Amino acid sequence: MRGITDTVKHLLIINGIFFFAKGILGEFFTEQTALHFYLNPSFQIWQPLTHMFMHGNFSHILFNMFGLWMFGSPLEQLWGKQKFLFYYFSAGLGAAILQMLAYGYQFHSVTAVLNEAGISTQDFINSMAANRVGDGWLNLVSIEDIRAAYSGYFASMVGASGALYGIIVAFAFMFPNVPLFLIFIPIPIKAKYFVPLLILGDLFLGFSSYSIGPIAHFAHVGGGVTGFLMMYYWKKNQFNQNRWN
Repeated sequence: MRGITDTVKHLLIINGIFFFAKGILGEFFTEQTALHFYLNPSFQIWQPLTHMFMHGNFSHILFNMFGLWMFGSPLEQLWGKQKFLFYYFSAGLGAAILQMLAYGYQFHSVTAVLNEAGISTQDFINSMAANRVGDGWLNLVSIEDIRAAYSGYFASMVGASGALYGIIVAFAFMFPNVPLFLIFIPIPIKAKYFVPLLILGDLFLGFSSYSIGPIAHFAHVGGGVTGFLMMYYWKKNQFNQNRWN
């Protein structure tokens, strides 16, 4: 299960090319390929796909590519190229959709209240861009909600983490008793217990203020949930590899 398969190898290469292109082309390349909030003028139709190949820094891409190699190769060996790619990109898109829904909820919950008070959405966006809060806004919405709306509107999402979470869920379905290790906890945990704990952790962090750094926790949850639904459907309907050849 430690050998690298062809499709996983090609995904690693493409991610590497995007990472080096980012280093060479700089901010323009990142602006075009990262996933922006759907109401932000920087949003482009191709970004739900391209953001999966972008990463913030070396440790980000190293962690994701290690996970893709470790968990993705045994799945491709079982499924074949077509089924693996379909699953991988579906999980990645599911991750992007849930994160965008989370951003949308944060943004619209604030603008709806402000609109009722006669403050237009555009005025709110302009004020956020100028890093200021309008007079009387804090009598209508909390500063925490304003900051969440601000961060969601101007966020740019990068990384294969959502797709990787889907891969990890599939791995737990196919190899439930394989022992895995949580970071900083040197105790083996079976995959069927490890993966639910991982996703529940992201769900908790997504709803709380304990996150370390700008991590799109709902994207992780979205990739995991999308993967779970696909695996459940395939298992129930016995979608074996022969249907994909």
